[in-house]
Amino acid sequence: MATFGTLSDRLTETFRNLRKKGQLTPADVDGTVREIRRALLDADVALPVVKEFTAAVRERALGDEVNRALNPAQQVVQIVNDELVGILGGQQRRLQFAKNPPTVIMLAGLQGSGKTTFAGKLAKMLEKDGHTPLLVACDLQRPNAVNQLQVVAERAGAAIYAPEPGNGVGDPVKVARDGVAYATRQQHDIVIIDTAGRLGVDAELMKQAADIRTATQPDEVLFVIDAMIGQDAVNTAKAFQDGVDFTGVVLSKLDGDARGGAALSVASITGRPIIFASTGEGLDDVEPFHPDRMASRILDLGDILTLIEQAQSAFDEAEAMAVAEKLATETFTLEDFLQQMQQMKKMGSMKKMLGMLPGMGNMKQQLEDFDEREIDRTEAIIRSMTLGERRNPKILNGSRRLRIARGSGMTVTDVNQLVQRFDQAAKMMKTVARGGVPNIPGMGPVGGKPGASSKRGKQQKAKGSRSGNPAKRAAENAGVAEANAPTGSGFGLGGQAAPSEADLAELQKMLGRG
Repeated sequence: MATFGTLSDRLTETFRNLRKKGQLTPADVDGTVREIRRALLDADVALPVVKEFTAAVRERALGDEVNRALNPAQQVVQIVNDELVGILGGQQRRLQFAKNPPTVIMLAGLQGSGKTTFAGKLAKMLEKDGHTPLLVACDLQRPNAVNQLQVVAERAGAAIYAPEPGNGVGDPVKVARDGVAYATRQQHDIVIIDTAGRLGVDAELMKQAADIRTATQPDEVLFVIDAMIGQDAVNTAKAFQDGVDFTGVVLSKLDGDARGGAALSVASITGRPIIFASTGEGLDDVEPFHPDRMASRILDLGDILTLIEQAQSAFDEAEAMAVAEKLATETFTLEDFLQQMQQMKKMGSMKKMLGMLPGMGNMKQQLEDFDEREIDRTEAIIRSMTLGERRNPKILNGSRRLRIARGSGMTVTDVNQLVQRFDQAAKMMKTVARGGVPNIPGMGPVGGKPGASSKRGKQQKAKGSRSGNPAKRAAENAGVAEANAPTGSGFGLGGQAAPSEADLAELQKMLGRG
């Protein structure tokens, strides 16, 4: 995530230097801990948290678990990951629902922290899970706050209770109490109360929030905090904990460019778990907070589980099976390709998805240069084709390609490149779908020995013994076979047998499931 980008870069560089050492001395550990301390402080992590964190890392790094490890540097990375998970809250905590509906969720925080937008995001997320949330407009101080919540509710497709116009008019405590009663009558199983904020912490804000909590007895009080406000995040969190108390934290604006490390301190300082993370302005840009996955992202170890979950929510399993069947039978067309691209777009930003892959921190510039509109351009080219052209790209002659280029606002070169890339990708996918080994351009067959070719193999095969003595010929041929036997794989794992039919079947099954 952009907010922790600087911290991630600093920690990754520290570990890169550490991996160059075969054995770690106490001086190496102290130097590494010192760099980690600087990185955390530069990222605005609270000083008490930094002291506790680095002390725990140093103690474990000097212990037997590192000294006895085959790869000490990797073990230190694992220790930092474990301790980072700890300051982020340890285990994931889900929303607690009331035994008897409605479940009342109160949002608290400073003005501008993103409470109103998060209210819509939470409502939309809960609706997907089969709930019927009701948004209650209790921010009657900020100009047009009620109107903003009405717009957000409409975009989220959620019901709203807003009897007062706001702009300083109305009693927020009465609105909150009446809103819960209205939800009970209308059989809404969740109530989300959007409260007022201030530019800073003051007695009036705390009294109003405390009165709303007393009147509604919420099951959850979520403290929404801007991940970009710096060291003041800790002081604000303490003030709200003392004045209102809250059961969980929501980190907003994690897509910003600030250092954001103070947000890492909130869970550790307050003892309250981070439940949600808001990663953008769209109503779908929110996700449950997983401390272990966030730690992995910060350390550039990737977040494959979140990527898989997003893919599962965006891709239809039946359609994926149908696509796998088409690949195996060589009936995969540009029309199918277009449908797959549209499903990928449902997953959100390609940059975010690519950023979840391990080691992508080393390709930050490539990620920045990636143009999200490239998918839209590809879609425009395919949509400019007739149905027959999509299903059979072989009929695309020069005049047809010129027409498609003009219709999509692209060039003939762009059309040619798309068709060429589609042909190459389709061939590789067909090979894998059938259980074969794909031949990657410029690399040869995956799993083959580097630089080997079928022609060279034939030449080696032809170099057998031509002796007229059968015994001598057999012995010489055995020597040739032994000399040509593989001595190790490209990954240093020794000679590996070819994948079994069961392995290929499993791979094909995985591909079939999207």
